[in-house]
This record gives sequence, structure tokens and C-alpha cells, in this order.
Amino acid sequence: MNTIGNILWLIFGGLLIAGAYFLSGVVLLITVIGIPFGLQLFKIGSFALLPFGYKAVPREKQSGCLSVLFNILWLFTGGLSLAVAHAVLALFFTITIIGIPFASQHLKLAGLALTPFGYKIIEKEA
Repeated sequence: MNTIGNILWLIFGGLLIAGAYFLSGVVLLITVIGIPFGLQLFKIGSFALLPFGYKAVPREKQSGCLSVLFNILWLFTGGLSLAVAHAVLALFFTITIIGIPFASQHLKLAGLALTPFGYKIIEKEA
């Protein structure tokens, strides 16, 4: 079922969203200061590419106050707008019953886009 969901996700905009994350990540990797943020965009982009069957969980070993500081910077430099964009897309997908699974994936992406530092992407248990 996850494979079908991922294929439909790619057709109905997932490829476009992931491409935007990857392109933004490349732009941020060009600057030295943006490298940690660019790596997070790659993480979110890979999650946005195939979100069915995966989830974001907190890391066991936190990097301390550095991840908190980066999450605060991320929140004010673009994380909030990304999370709001995913929430709005989730709202549009919930209009139809068929779109509810896609809305659920957008809400997962909104949570990760809000504070990506300190999280990892793992495969869900069946």
C-alpha cells in the first residue's frame, strides 16, 4: 500500500515539492553559513519524495543546545513559512476524501519543516 501511495504522491505534486527542497538545499550549500540548513533541506526533501512508510523521530543522542539554536534560526528564516505551506496544502487535500492520506503526509512534513534539527527519518514498522 505504501508503494501505491508513494507513486500517487509523486504524480500529484510530491516530485515538485521534493525538487524544490533539493534545489533550495543546493543553494544553501553554496554558502558556508547555510551548510547545516542545506543538509536539513536535503533530509526534508528525501522525506517529501517518498513519505508513505516513513516517519520522523527524535534522535536518541541530541546535539545539545546547538540543535535548539539552529531550530530557532530555522524557524525565523523559513521554517515557519514551509510549515504553513504544508498545512495549507493539507487543508486543500482534506476537501476530498481521496486526498486525506496526502493531507496526513503534508502534516508530517509540516512538523518536520518546523523544527528539522534533532530528528531522523526511519521506516515505519508494519
